[in-house]
Amino acid sequence: MASHLDLEEQEQLDQLKAFWNSYGNLITWVLTLALAAYAGWVGWGWWQRDQAVKAAAMYDELDRAAQAGEVDKVTRVFADLKDRHPRTTYAAQAALLAAKLQADKGQADNARASLEWTAANANADEYRDLARLRLAGLQLDAKQYDEAAKTLDAVKSVDFAALVADRRGDLALLQGKPEVAKAEFQKAYAALDKTLDYRRLVEVKLASLGVAVADDADKKVAQ
Repeated sequence: MASHLDLEEQEQLDQLKAFWNSYGNLITWVLTLALAAYAGWVGWGWWQRDQAVKAAAMYDELDRAAQAGEVDKVTRVFADLKDRHPRTTYAAQAALLAAKLQADKGQADNARASLEWTAANANADEYRDLARLRLAGLQLDAKQYDEAAKTLDAVKSVDFAALVADRRGDLALLQGKPEVAKAEFQKAYAALDKTLDYRRLVEVKLASLGVAVADDADKKVAQ
């Protein structure tokens, strides 16, 4: 009986050896690749968290400098941030903040450069489109009308459609096209939420062109 069991065990062992000889290398490679993939995934997650922490620290430094009005320091920190952590949300936010301060301090060229970088490199569509809207405004100030038109053409988000129309109205006015400006301002006015203060500004622009507007509620009262 013991001899019979020994033979069965030996047969199973031989079968296992044969199986391993046939598939051992494949199994080893599969396990190695699986472990490598897992290690890579864990490492990538750690690297992303590490980058985010470092980017957040740099953004905090930039924000403090911006609140203090230290435009040169803001420009310097932003340059480091976009070089080291360009694909983080902090880099996009820092670019918009830097551009605002640069514009406020009369550094229009630096502001345009910051916004151009954001429009090309920000990690989210909303940041890229917001940068384009602000960039178009600076281009209008610099009388770069063709560039402003191209910048506005690149804004694709429907959330910014009203603001794009408003900017196009400004562009048309500067180009001496009042009828085009009226149409764009009317488009912007219709699309903007009635609770937004900015809508009143568009209303003033329309009034300056001889266009009177009224909300539905105002019309009912008038009737």
